[in-house]
Amino acid sequence: MSSLLRRKSLDSVTVHEAGRQLVRTLSWPHLIALGIGAIVGTGIYTLIGVGANLAGPAVLISFAIAGAVCACAALSYAELATMMPAAGSAYTYSYAALGEMVAWVVGWSLILEYSLVVSTVAVGWSGYAVGFLQGWGVELPLMLTAGPHVAGGFINLPAVIITFVVAAMLMAGTKESATLNAVLVIVKIVALTVFVVIALPHFDTAHMDPFMPFGFAKTLGADGVERGVMAAAAIIFFAFYGFDAISTAAEETKKPDRDLAIGIIGSMVGCTIIYVLVALAAVGAMSYTIFGQSAEPLALILRELGSPGAAKWIGAAAVIALPTVLLAFLYGQSRIFFVMSRDGLLPRGLSKVSARTGTPVVTTLFTAVLVAALAGVARLDEIAALANAGTLAAFTAVGLCLVVLRKREPNRVRKFRTPLAYIVGPLAAIGCVYLFFSLPSKTQLYFLGWNILGLIAYFAYGRRNAVLGR
Repeated sequence: MSSLLRRKSLDSVTVHEAGRQLVRTLSWPHLIALGIGAIVGTGIYTLIGVGANLAGPAVLISFAIAGAVCACAALSYAELATMMPAAGSAYTYSYAALGEMVAWVVGWSLILEYSLVVSTVAVGWSGYAVGFLQGWGVELPLMLTAGPHVAGGFINLPAVIITFVVAAMLMAGTKESATLNAVLVIVKIVALTVFVVIALPHFDTAHMDPFMPFGFAKTLGADGVERGVMAAAAIIFFAFYGFDAISTAAEETKKPDRDLAIGIIGSMVGCTIIYVLVALAAVGAMSYTIFGQSAEPLALILRELGSPGAAKWIGAAAVIALPTVLLAFLYGQSRIFFVMSRDGLLPRGLSKVSARTGTPVVTTLFTAVLVAALAGVARLDEIAALANAGTLAAFTAVGLCLVVLRKREPNRVRKFRTPLAYIVGPLAAIGCVYLFFSLPSKTQLYFLGWNILGLIAYFAYGRRNAVLGR
C-alpha cells in the first residue's frame, strides 16, 4: 500500500539521466506567446457560441466564473512551476506532493485534456477553414469536412491534416516552433481587436433581455440539454485554460525561476481582458439565438452587421492563428507522455530525445496520430466537455499541492510566492470540483470510465515498472 503513495523528492525532480533531458531554449516572451496562443483560440472563436446557447447573455457571468477559478489555479501553478522547473506540469507536482497513484490519475487526466483539446481545436479550425474557403467560392464535399455524426459526413479531413502539420513543426525544434507561434499570436490578437472595434458600436441592450433565460445552476431542459450559467461555465472553462501548457515547458526554459511566473500570470491577465471585451461585443451586437449554433460565431456576427470583408479577415485569422492552440497543447501533451515515460509509468522508449532537434519526436508523432483520429470523427461540444473534466482534475490537484507543500516544505526557496496561498489553493480546488459537477452527467461518467481504464493500466504496468520503485 505504501508504494501507491511513494513520492519523488523535490531535489530529484530536476535531475535527469543522459539522453532523456530536454534542451533549455525558451525565454519569457516565448512563454507568454505560448500561453496566449493556447488560451485565445477555439474558446473565443467557436465556444462562445456554444456557451451562449447554454446560458444566453449571462454567458458573460459564465466567463467571469471560469476566469476566477482559473486565476486561482494560475497563481498555484506559478509557485509550483518555479519550485519544480521540470516538465510534467500537475503530474510532476502531484508526484512530489501527493504520491504516485494520485500523480498517475492526474497524468492520465492530463493525457485526456491535451489529447481532446487538440482534437477540439482541430475541429474548430476546420469549421473556420471550410467557411473561409466558401467565402472565396471553394466548396469542399461534406463527407470530407465532417465526422459520421453529421448526416452525409465521413471524416473531417482538414482537422486531421492540420494536426500533422503542427506536429511536424514541433518535431523540427522547440525554439523554432515557439518563434513562429509568437508571430501567429499577434495576428490573432489583431483580428480580435478588429472584431471588437466593429461590433461594440452596435451594442444593443435589447439583446441582453432576458439576461439569464436558463437560470444559474445546471438544469435539464425539455430537449434533453443541460443549460444554465454554471453549465456554460463548465464548458467555456475550456476557453481559459492553456497556461498549464506553459508549466510543461519548465524544463526547456532558460531562466525558469523568473520566466515561468511571468509567462503564466502575464498570459492569464492578457487573455482575461481580451475575453471580456470580445464576449461583451458579441452578445451586445446580436441575439445569442442567432450565433449560438454557428461553428464560426464571430465571423457570422460581422457578416450580419454588414462587414463581410472583416468577416473574411476574422475567418482568415482563425485559419492562420488557431494552430497556435494546437501547437501549445500538442507540445504539452507530448511532454506529459515524455515525463511519464521517463518515470517508467509508460514504456521507456517514449522518452527518447532526438540528438538533432532536442525534442521527443516519438511522443510527438504518437500524440499526433491519436488526436488526429479523434478529430476526424468526433463532435466539438462533447470533446470540449470531456477535455474540461481532465483539466478540472489536474487543477484540483495543483490547488491541493500548493497547500500540502506549504505545510510540508515551509522553508523551501520559492522564487514566486502565491499570495494568500491557504485561500487561493483551496478556492482553486473547490471551484474546480464545483465546475466538474456542473459538467453534463454523461461527461462525468465518461471521465469515470477513462480513469477506471487508467487505474487498470497503472496496476498492470505502471506501478511495477516505475523508476522510483526500483
